[in-house]
Amino acid sequence: MKNTWIAKLVMGLLLSTVWSVSAQAQTLTSFTATYKGGSGTCGTTYNIQGKEPSSTSKYPVFIYMVGTSETYNNGSALAAVDKMAAKGYVAATVEYPAATFGSCSTLTARSKCIFDSTSASSAVAALCARPAADCSKGIVVAGFSQGSILAILAKNHDARVQAAYGMGAGVQYSTYDLRTCVANGKRTLTSDRLRAVNGEGDGFMGSTESSVRGQLQELTGRSCTATSCFASNGSGWYIVKNAEVSDGTADHCYMRATGGCVGSQNSLDQKWLNGTYDWSSDTGLQWLTGFTQR
Repeated sequence: MKNTWIAKLVMGLLLSTVWSVSAQAQTLTSFTATYKGGSGTCGTTYNIQGKEPSSTSKYPVFIYMVGTSETYNNGSALAAVDKMAAKGYVAATVEYPAATFGSCSTLTARSKCIFDSTSASSAVAALCARPAADCSKGIVVAGFSQGSILAILAKNHDARVQAAYGMGAGVQYSTYDLRTCVANGKRTLTSDRLRAVNGEGDGFMGSTESSVRGQLQELTGRSCTATSCFASNGSGWYIVKNAEVSDGTADHCYMRATGGCVGSQNSLDQKWLNGTYDWSSDTGLQWLTGFTQR
């Protein structure tokens, strides 16, 4: 009886290993699409670029949004798409009118054009209609800077959105006070489904660890004196220290290999890209996978 149990255990481990290797080695297919977006009327055509597993199975959906003035298919965005497609998602980065920032009303309108579940021309409609997609398994989202705000607002417009991972996410960007739409309790997405990571020297949020911490506390409702403040399920926030990043400057664009945000969209910090730190991309993206069926 004991030998039979051991044999079954060994066989189960072998099958699990084979499945894991197969999942990691699965081939991916690239795709493009368009949707109607904007800052209110949703009448302008914007691009979608993504990848998905090359199989006949059905997958949940992952959507990424870049920051202000960034190209929608920059290095950070495509890295996130690649990683999530490899994890078993129909994954895409979505273009939107990112040349300017805006108030709560402007950003809410942009997010609605992307995530409006009642519109056949929204980005989420285009992605959920893909043959490989099954949005009933859940939608997870991520973004940087303005894109993080659009991600945090996504569940306002589509109940299938399960969790958000935001980089450079706050409640006030210079003169733009977003407390009425993104602060804890002011949006549909609950804070136990939000993970935010910011650099300690983020110039849009005061450039000091204490000012960044204050914004993260307002955003998530979680208060800690340390540089990390995670709940048992991994939601919460993390402040990246200067000493943790390769260029020694944990600014708004801490995930970049060179200091500052201008001209470095495709130069990525390897600790963010391939590391296993609390602020690394794969850590945040892997956290998202816990909220969907796969």
